[in-house]
Amino acid sequence: MAPLTLGADAKTSSGGTAGVVVETALYPIDTIKTRLQAVRGGGKINFKGLYSGLAGNLAGVLPASALFVGVYEPTKQKLLQIFPENLSAAAHLTAGAIGGFAASLVRVPTEVVKQRLQTGQYASAPDAVRLIASKEGFKGLYAGYGSFLLRDLPFDAIQFCIYEQLRIGYKAAARRDLNDPENAIIGAFAGAITGAITTPLDVIKTRLMVQGSANQYKGIFDCVQTIVREEGPPALLKGIGPRVMWIGIGGSIFFGVLESTKRMLAQRRPVHDQNSKED
Repeated sequence: MAPLTLGADAKTSSGGTAGVVVETALYPIDTIKTRLQAVRGGGKINFKGLYSGLAGNLAGVLPASALFVGVYEPTKQKLLQIFPENLSAAAHLTAGAIGGFAASLVRVPTEVVKQRLQTGQYASAPDAVRLIASKEGFKGLYAGYGSFLLRDLPFDAIQFCIYEQLRIGYKAAARRDLNDPENAIIGAFAGAITGAITTPLDVIKTRLMVQGSANQYKGIFDCVQTIVREEGPPALLKGIGPRVMWIGIGGSIFFGVLESTKRMLAQRRPVHDQNSKED
C-alpha cells in the first residue's frame, strides 16, 4: 500500500498550528531569556509583563511556521530522492537551512518587534512597527538580519537533522511507526541540544535587534568583540538556561503537535503517491 502524503496546504497548516502552540505556551520563558541577553554588564532584569508582545508575535509566528514547514517538507522529499540513502542527513540539513531562509522574511520583523516589546521599548506591536519605521526606516524592521540568519540557518538545519535522524534510527530499531510521546521526546532532545549549541549566536542576534537607533554595535564582529571586552566571554552564554528549557520543551510540543496534526490531516485527506519516500 502506498504511503500517505500531505498536500502543501496541509503541511503549512500543521506547521502553523505547531508554531502557535509553542509560542503561546512558552512565551514567558522566551521573554526572560531575551531580557537576560539584552541587559549589559551586571544589570538586573524585570520579571513583569512576561507576555508583552505575545499577540503581535503570534501574528507573525503563524505564517512564518507555516512557510517554514511548507518549504521544508517538499524540499526534504525532493532531496531524499536525489541524495543516496546514506546521505539522508545532508538532505535534512539542507532542507532545514532552505526552510529557515524562506521563513526569515517573516520571522525577522516579527522577532525585532517582539524583542523590542519584551525589553519594554514600546507598549504595543502597532506602536513598535510605526516608531521603528519612522526612526530607523523600513530596514529597522530587519535589524540584525545577518545575525538572525547566522543563528537560525544552522539552528534549523541542525535541529531538524538531529530530529529526523533520530526518528529514522528509532523507527528502524523499533520496526514500527513512532507514537506522539516518542516524537515529542525526540523533539525535546533535538531542541535542547541545538538551543545550547547556538546560544552565543542568539545573544549576538538579540543585542543587534534591540539596540535600535543607538547603534551600540556596528555589526556582528564588533558586537562579539564588544561583549567579550566589556563583559567577558561568559556573556555570550547569557540566557542559556531559559533558552535550553524553552527550546527543549518547545521542541517537544512543536514536533509532537506537528506529527500529530500531519497524521490527522493525512487521514482526512489522503493522497496516494507511488513515488514518495518514507521520512
